[in-house]
Amino acid sequence: MTSPASIELGLRANWRQFALLVAINAFVGGVVGVERSTLAPLAAHDFHIVSQAAIFSFLISFGLVKAASNLVAGRLSDRLGRRNVLLVGWAAGLPVPVLIILAPSWGWVVFANVLLGVNQGLAWSTTVNMKIDLAGPRRRGLALGLNEASGYLAVSAAAAVAGFLAATYGIRPVPYLLAEGLAVGGLLLSLLTRETSGHVELESAGAEATRSVSKLVLDVSFRDRTMSSACQAGMVNNLNDGMAWALLPLFFAAHGLGLREIGILAGAYPAVWGAGQLGTGWISDHFGRKRLIVGGMLLQAVAIAGFVLLPGFAWWVVECIALGAGTALVYPTLLAVIGDASRTPDRATSIGVYRLWRDAGYAVGAIVAGTIADAAGFPTAIVTVAALTGVSGFLVAIRMRGTRSPSSLPGPREEASIRELF
Repeated sequence: MTSPASIELGLRANWRQFALLVAINAFVGGVVGVERSTLAPLAAHDFHIVSQAAIFSFLISFGLVKAASNLVAGRLSDRLGRRNVLLVGWAAGLPVPVLIILAPSWGWVVFANVLLGVNQGLAWSTTVNMKIDLAGPRRRGLALGLNEASGYLAVSAAAAVAGFLAATYGIRPVPYLLAEGLAVGGLLLSLLTRETSGHVELESAGAEATRSVSKLVLDVSFRDRTMSSACQAGMVNNLNDGMAWALLPLFFAAHGLGLREIGILAGAYPAVWGAGQLGTGWISDHFGRKRLIVGGMLLQAVAIAGFVLLPGFAWWVVECIALGAGTALVYPTLLAVIGDASRTPDRATSIGVYRLWRDAGYAVGAIVAGTIADAAGFPTAIVTVAALTGVSGFLVAIRMRGTRSPSSLPGPREEASIRELF
């Protein structure tokens, strides 16, 4: 444990712990990345499932459980400490690859994704909260950009590698042995972390949380215009990400692409998403959050529609890059908006409420895209998701109040130089 006298806020003061958490989140992203290029093909290849809605059942279970775990993670982090919640998250993730490797039926895969939802909800949420704790208020966007970049660059790399492994050795077991190795590595690294609750106490000057969970849920979800706008945009963002995860690989396969090509496309989108966040979080600290979110949602809508309007492998690569760029503008910025608008003692729970809505988008996207794809085909489902994404961007433009990080306001001289970030 860190003694109160030694606690400081800021990336420079806490760079070792912060860097460790960046590495841990890469392992979190890597575990789920393996599934992005292999799980939907596994349903058709090994279990001979033809209904898109049935295939997407794994994503429904994952999304609902991850959404609930996000809310639980925020509250448990305040009560039990961040580090303990992180370790529980990794313990839930260890059986997931083994269950998929041994699965005799699709029900096993669905149950494995329940555990994966717990793993991703607890572990990813906790790394977010711990990085915000360490960074303090002035570099919140940069901290979240680094966190999300590490996670989604790992998603990209794992998706691409898993696609090549599946094409070479088969969908099971080799790609999921990679996932198991990542889960073990993430757990071992997490044992080296230190608790960050003391940083929260320092930033909040000893103030205690004053609102109940039920009141926070209502405020973040509906009453506060800024946070509720972020919640709906987060949900739609993950709705279209769920479509990209579960429907696009099947759409590409229906057009004759093999597992290697699907792996390239499944990796390109989160690669741009991950790398882009290295800059977008920092940009939002200095130029405000709202314009990045609106622009990102509209760019996503155009890119998604392009999968249908401009088909072919070369165009799909371009569209995956555009979708990743739009998501990079949105993803860390929405988290930073919640951090800006919430009270410090309530922040972990407020972020948990936002992530509840955001990751429920996986389940909503699976239901919407799967049902429409079964009834009217892949193109109609994809265009519908594009339209929903565009509407979400316009709602943010209308309802969200413009927010700026404390780093964009006058402050200590050393905060003005990028050289002082670390």
